[in-house]
Order: sequence, then structure tokens, then C-alpha cells
Amino acid sequence: MAYSDLLAAMEARDGAFHVTPGDEWRQGQTLYGGLSAALAVEAGTRAFPDLPPLRSAQIAFVGPSTGPLTITPGLLRRGKSSAFVSVATIGESGAATQATLCHGAARDSAHIFTRLPMPDVPGPEGLPDFFAGGRGPTFSRQFDARLAGGGWPTSGSARPECLVWLRLRDAAPPSGPATLVALGDALPPAVMTQFTAFAPISSMTWSVEFLSSATPPGGDWYLMHSIAETAGEGYSAQTMTLWHESAAPVLISRQTVAIYA
Repeated sequence: MAYSDLLAAMEARDGAFHVTPGDEWRQGQTLYGGLSAALAVEAGTRAFPDLPPLRSAQIAFVGPSTGPLTITPGLLRRGKSSAFVSVATIGESGAATQATLCHGAARDSAHIFTRLPMPDVPGPEGLPDFFAGGRGPTFSRQFDARLAGGGWPTSGSARPECLVWLRLRDAAPPSGPATLVALGDALPPAVMTQFTAFAPISSMTWSVEFLSSATPPGGDWYLMHSIAETAGEGYSAQTMTLWHESAAPVLISRQTVAIYA
């Protein structure tokens, strides 16, 4: 099922949203984390459509997302210009994903600047397929991905980073923060470029910041730069930045990843 079809299949009932993603969105024994987070964002947006734009999201991958999902949003607080929403996802194994969404109205400000220039790399056309040859998990078939810099997973790279063009393989994916979240976790953790053989990994927490209330089209190309900053004691901390093909930065995030190597 394509991403847009999956969103359309979300059913509102008894104060929650219900959906059953298929195996094509799996990552090992659980649902792809970016989709779990995107469904939480989408549910929060639908439940409270009159809130200001989404500015940030804190997501905890508490347990595996499997089987039918029940996604329950709740309004924690609404002030004059901001609001906080909690979204709990329950799967057949119990608690799966917990998200806190921060909304904020735009305000006039004397301080306007951007210090996130997009790397100077070739466009996606003609670049090698990042997930070719079975490099990616099952869900990776939902994405077009082209390696623009850095290393391949399990390539033994000296520097733990990758730079990849991404887009959804979907005829008409919607624009909006949920789609950016679905894109924003599509790459394997950057530390895997230093691996020389496959080893299990698991995203634990993810902090996402949306850089504008104006969201570009969901079907466009986006450039993702993912770099691991630390690794030790079985965990890695990494930073990810996402630019639209127009060179506008749209999302920055940090993630804690458990590594079993």
C-alpha cells in the first residue's frame, strides 16, 4: 500500500485513529519508525485541525509497532500562541510509539536568518541507487534513494555519514509535516557506514524540528544529510538535516540509536 493510500485508510473511531499497515512497511520485526512517527503526526493534525503550525515533535519508540494500530491524540495544553499534543500508539504487542507535538503560531520578529546551506552535490539523476542489491529493509522499497556523498552501509567508511537524495514512490503523496517525517527517517543510522557487516540497530528516540510552516510538495526530491556524532556503550547519537530540492532547509533532527555491534 502506498503512503498516501495508508493515510487515507486511517479511520477515526471512539476518540482514536485506527490503521493496519501492511508488511511492505516493515523494518525487521516492527513497522518502519518514520512511518510510525508520521502516523502519530497525522493523527494529531487531524484531531486538532485548528491548531497553529507544527514546530517540533519528540518521539519515543517505546516498543514494536505490529498489527492493527490504535493512535490516540490528546490536547495537553493550548495557550495564546502555542499548543502541545500527546499522541500514543498501541499495537498488538502493547505500547509502541509515544509522541509530543509542539505547535506555534507565526509571529513578527526582527531576527530572521538561516545557516543551513544545502551541500553542493549533483542532482539525483544518474546517481547510484542507495538501496540497490537488497541493501535496505523491506520498507525501503517505498522510496527512491540516490547516494550523493558519504558511505554505503557496512562499507567500513572512516567517516560515519551519508548524503542521499530521497523521495516517496507514490503517485501523489500529500504535502505536510507527516510526509517530511516519513522521509526523515528513511536512511539507516549513519554509524552503519562504519560497519563491515550487518548488525541489528534500533531507533530509540527522535527529536524533530520543522523549519517553516510552508511545506513543499510531498512528491519532490529531498536531500538528507545524516552524520553520527558519537558511538559508544552500544548507542549512537546522530544529526539529520533535510533540504527540499529548491535548496530550502525543511527539517533538522537528532536521534538516539541502539547498536548491537
